[in-house]
Amino acid sequence: MPTDSPGIIDAGDPQSPPLARRRFVEVLLGGGFLATAVAFLYPVLRYLAPPKATDMGSDAVVAGRVGELKANSGKVFRFGNRPGLLVRTSSGEYRAMSATCTHLSCTVQYRDDLRQVWCACHNGRYDLNGRNISGPPPRPLEAFEVQVRGNEIFVRRRRES
Repeated sequence: MPTDSPGIIDAGDPQSPPLARRRFVEVLLGGGFLATAVAFLYPVLRYLAPPKATDMGSDAVVAGRVGELKANSGKVFRFGNRPGLLVRTSSGEYRAMSATCTHLSCTVQYRDDLRQVWCACHNGRYDLNGRNISGPPPRPLEAFEVQVRGNEIFVRRRRES
């Protein structure tokens, strides 16, 4: 049955223009194409204009609190936009280093059974000074300076001499 109201198209009416249906499909396909183009271009634009990196310079971060780590243990902490590793040795001394493996940038961890820093990705190992001792890591980990002030443990990049 044709409708008497203007602007309403009866889908069953052979006289109804297929233009409205065609326009709907065109808008749907155009929207899909636009979404695909944005999905491809966004990563390219983010690569060409990366976010500003925070300069850690001589800024210190709180890596933990005194008494938080027992002897022969370690923990990963946030050092700017990268992970850091704080280790308390068996003698009670604190050491800190970058927690990013120099091989493929995996996050390293302290293994109390080995008393070494270990990368699970390819079984790379570092000593407690961050020197690479076995596995594929080509360079040592960046060592940080540790200072205990009151109840907090501060970590900062070592200053170049």
